[in-house]
Amino acid sequence: MQTFDMSALNLGAQPQMGRQFERPYKTHDGLRNLKTANFPNGVRTVDSTGAFMVGELERLDQKMHMPLTAIFWPDAITLREDVTIGDEVSSFTVSNFASGSGTGNQQGIGGGKAWIGKDSSQISSVSVDIGKVPQPLRPWGLELKYTILELESAAQVGRPIDAQKYEALQKKHQMDIDEQVFIGDTTTLDYGLVNSDNRSGASQVTSVQPFPNGVQGSPSWFQKTPDEILADFNTAIVTTWANAAWAVVPMDILIPTDRFGFIATAKVSQAGNNSVLRYIEENNLLTREGKGKLSIQPNKWCNGAGVGGTIGNTSTVNRMVVYTNETDFARYPMTTLSKTPLQYDSIYHKTTYFGRLGVLEIVYPETISYFDGL
Repeated sequence: MQTFDMSALNLGAQPQMGRQFERPYKTHDGLRNLKTANFPNGVRTVDSTGAFMVGELERLDQKMHMPLTAIFWPDAITLREDVTIGDEVSSFTVSNFASGSGTGNQQGIGGGKAWIGKDSSQISSVSVDIGKVPQPLRPWGLELKYTILELESAAQVGRPIDAQKYEALQKKHQMDIDEQVFIGDTTTLDYGLVNSDNRSGASQVTSVQPFPNGVQGSPSWFQKTPDEILADFNTAIVTTWANAAWAVVPMDILIPTDRFGFIATAKVSQAGNNSVLRYIEENNLLTREGKGKLSIQPNKWCNGAGVGGTIGNTSTVNRMVVYTNETDFARYPMTTLSKTPLQYDSIYHKTTYFGRLGVLEIVYPETISYFDGL
């Protein structure tokens, strides 16, 4: 594409001006979209060194603007860090206790105590059943490579291609962890923190229920009053507390991003400036009972994660996840990234970054509840 300055061109009798673009155009370096049968959306070439044509009167911003990404797992789950690169499976055990009642006593609430008499000939005992829950630790890896020519060209224009490729690899690693923690992987049939109700086995979350309708006939928070939204939170807390045999009060709640934005900005009443979010943080059951501070966090993986919804689409069925972010209840096993020594292969410099990513370990599924339709 050729452009001209404002000087006239003598094309015939009438002077003509240079062509003015109808709209802004995006230029790029050696990046090309090569559409093939195997890659209908195009593939990226390796000759992207960041060299551009810069006009004499153009001021190029030298700051590198990376792709936008949103990573939620560091604030939502605790890591299990005892696994190593040599481990192929992460596992944990779950124990069940049982005991018979004393002679002549009935089982049930108010009965079943292990009474004995002075002349008892038979005394009950306790039994312990220990089950193991194994999960695979799969290897993860990406190769980082660049040619000497790329390095020299990138150095000449002041944009280090090796550092940019490393940052791209780091972002890919974090995005893969984020997806694995929250929704697992469809190819390996893994499930995560927001969709474990689709899992079969010891780590399945079975407490899944819809929120009730408000006075306007809808479960959506957009159609509910602040008191109704507060009631939804307290119902979620009490229900999860009851499922855990009243032993663990949930302290963490994940909600869809747009619902968080709504309760964070909507006012409780026109007479004050207190948001619905703050109102809930101050008046929920956990805080009122002095058992701690309730953590309410937005999470993109809750968008459309409800039964019948489409993940990522907030206009479908959304989901609230109620749980406790502690290693005793739920955690994620993984290893840190390692790399191979740098190899020189012809004009290429190569190294591979690798590690292991596990499957979310839900030790006590009864401490997690899902609520849909908010």
